Amino acid sequence: MQARRRIVPYFLLGPGTIWLVVFFVVPLFYMAKLSLESGVVGELQFNWNWSNYSDALSTYDTQFVRSFAYAGIATLLSLLIAYPLAYTIAFKAGRWRNVLLFAVVAPFFTTYLIRTIAWETILSDESPVTEFLHAVGLAPSGHILATGPAVIAGLTYNFLPFMILPLYASLERIDARLIEAAKDLYSSATQSFLRVTLPLSAPGIVAGTLLTFIPAAGDFINAQLLGSPENHMIGNVIQSKFLELTDYPAAAAMSFILMAAILVAVFAYARAVGTEQLTGTAV
Repeated sequence: MQARRRIVPYFLLGPGTIWLVVFFVVPLFYMAKLSLESGVVGELQFNWNWSNYSDALSTYDTQFVRSFAYAGIATLLSLLIAYPLAYTIAFKAGRWRNVLLFAVVAPFFTTYLIRTIAWETILSDESPVTEFLHAVGLAPSGHILATGPAVIAGLTYNFLPFMILPLYASLERIDARLIEAAKDLYSSATQSFLRVTLPLSAPGIVAGTLLTFIPAAGDFINAQLLGSPENHMIGNVIQSKFLELTDYPAAAAMSFILMAAILVAVFAYARAVGTEQLTGTAV
């Protein structure tokens, strides 16, 4: 009986492990092998061609930097927008809480591509949004599409729910009695927020930041539809190499560089804020 109980967890892990190996580890291995090949499609040869990596870094360094810059700005904007909204839903919404939560997830009922195409209309030269921004001096040329801010706006909008939901989950778990206790100890509203609410919501901030930054860094739809060639991110280059130029080794190498860069950034971020913030075990 004891032996069976010990085996049960391994059986439960089995399906997930098999899925991970078949659909992640194996494709990753073939992608790594492909990144070290040379030649044209149909005549590719594996010859440890490390120059695919050096060529990608030297030729497309601007796109790599632009991807991380756009993703970082979009993540910061998402945090600034999402925190007040998540705070309101968690503490102030009352009977409207479920309605507001539905409004947050409602965009997911429409495909990512359609939502981004809608932003082409929102940011077109004839739209009320562009006319308003032009009137207040934020769009002096009266043109927003095919610019960096348009791409960042699209990224911020599309990934905003990934910031709101972890923040809400973290804020909703906070015991309101702790905030009341801070006020009883003569803390102002600002002091109680900075010393109680903000630290306790740190796991949501960390999780939301990662869930927003990681997919935004590899995105190519927003840059393709809302930007111009001067605003293309590394995802656009990879997509072009795979589907248009059929330069599979170069595309695979760039994919691995992007993945490695994101992992380094994530580990550095986790080390800076403390991994305990991810689990909410910070004291």
